[in-house]
Amino acid sequence: MAPETVVVIGAGIVGMSAAIWLQRAGRNVVVVDKGLPGMGTSYGNGGIIVPCGVAPVTAPGMLMKAPGYLMNPNFPLFMRWSYLPSLVPWLLRYMSHANIKNTRRIAKGLTPIVGDSVAQHKALAKGTAAAGWITDSDYCFAFKDRAAFETDPFTWELRREAGFIPEFVEGGAVQEFEPALGDKTGFLAVMKDHAFVRAPGKYVQALADVFIAGGGDLRQVEVNDLTLTDGKVTSVVTSAGNIPCNKAVIATGVWSKPLMKKLGLNIPLESERGYHIVFKDPSIKLNATYMITSGKFVATPMQEGLRVAGVVEFGGLEAGPSKAPIELLYRQVKQNFPTLTYSEAEEWQGHRPALTDSLPIIGEIAGSGVYAGFGHHHIGLTGGPKTGRLIADLISQKGTNLDLSAYDPGRFN
Repeated sequence: MAPETVVVIGAGIVGMSAAIWLQRAGRNVVVVDKGLPGMGTSYGNGGIIVPCGVAPVTAPGMLMKAPGYLMNPNFPLFMRWSYLPSLVPWLLRYMSHANIKNTRRIAKGLTPIVGDSVAQHKALAKGTAAAGWITDSDYCFAFKDRAAFETDPFTWELRREAGFIPEFVEGGAVQEFEPALGDKTGFLAVMKDHAFVRAPGKYVQALADVFIAGGGDLRQVEVNDLTLTDGKVTSVVTSAGNIPCNKAVIATGVWSKPLMKKLGLNIPLESERGYHIVFKDPSIKLNATYMITSGKFVATPMQEGLRVAGVVEFGGLEAGPSKAPIELLYRQVKQNFPTLTYSEAEEWQGHRPALTDSLPIIGEIAGSGVYAGFGHHHIGLTGGPKTGRLIADLISQKGTNLDLSAYDPGRFN
């Protein structure tokens, strides 16, 4: 065994980022995943790199509004009611953060993970074929009018405090800026210096190719357990046998909970089920990326077509896709992009890893040599490279000037 072998569990954006930075630091790295690189949650996101994404879903006042949202078929929040009894303990802890004090604390914690995300993606991919998948772009929040924009001053205050100040486009200038938008959009808050990935799955696969070309070992196997000797990890137990190691990284998104439990941590992790539709051969070509605030979905011009992604559904990991969320997406797209035609539509449903306090887990677990990086909710693609780099720096003992206590794996115990 090499003097420093690290097994990274998970070949999504966090795992591949950690693997590449560890490899660049001279470590011998093995990446293991039961699936192909980038084909889980990293495949199905909206593809937008969002440095201004500092505001959590649990905004102040959400507790009072949530029942109404759930009863409204045109609001992008859904519940599989049969799953509610299992969800209640998690949901109560999650909603306890929907207040001004906690929202500010969460935003302060998210800012270092996402605030420099465009630079982090470019640093990760620099000089490789993966860089070609990253496209600089404005990120525009689309509203009916200025009054609709002004209904949420607190969230915009959080973004401004993090250094992200929008430029405004109003009235008829909206359709000059983006002809594809219909008359339901009369106001844009434009964030400059953002970016998007033209095919998230192919981007992560390209990063995996970079890792392999650098001598990395990528194996498609299922991880069953971790072996600890005197409290230190000594191997990762897989369906194809044990892989000896000095360090391990858990970066398996919403599927991280069982491995964490084996390490003695009961993590309050749930799936925020999300959906996307890709409209192939679209008749419109967007000039930027958009958050359509009326439907809480993003629209991104990707290689394969126009992808719209969003919706929050609570229903666990086992149930298949629901009809209502995807039908809502179709209705919202028709309302906001009325001239859109396309040859076919591809539908997808996946799982965002959601922790009760809306902050990711990043760091070592009780001195075991096992490090975790997961729980990013809606900002996994955005924050993946920074998270992977932080984990690599911790393992390589490069250190960081960031206070990582907000992301402590043991904070729920």
